[in-house]
Amino acid sequence: MGWYGLELAQFLDELPADEPGREALVNSLRDFVHALIRYQDAESGLWYQVVDKGNQSDNWLETSCTSLFVYTIAKAIKHGVVGHECADAAVKGYEGLIRTLKFDEQERVILPLICIGTSAGDYENNVTRPTSENDLHGVGAFVMACVEVQFLIK
Repeated sequence: MGWYGLELAQFLDELPADEPGREALVNSLRDFVHALIRYQDAESGLWYQVVDKGNQSDNWLETSCTSLFVYTIAKAIKHGVVGHECADAAVKGYEGLIRTLKFDEQERVILPLICIGTSAGDYENNVTRPTSENDLHGVGAFVMACVEVQFLIK
């Protein structure tokens, strides 16, 4: 889901305002962002591995999807697709990500709780996926989220 939102937001960087079909992408992104915000974990600011099943005891908070969702929300605000009232969710997600960071003995940053690649599967498949630290797709998404959030808070 995270890559879907990212791509919707990035298409808007490239498509001219009068491009046929642009409005459909804008509407899809708006709906996606509003749906995401409903499922954000109120305490941590993160999102769950299976986004709409946060109440399940075997589900867990995941950092790569959170990074992608923070990026998507921030980009949607930047493009005027959603209002600045959505910034609280992006900032809360960003702050949640910052709280998850760990440091090794040499003070290098470690981003934990990154799901190792998932493909289509059922609930059980998704919640039993192994996790990794500093996996490139998670770290890359985290850096992208950090960059976009800076536009919201400067």
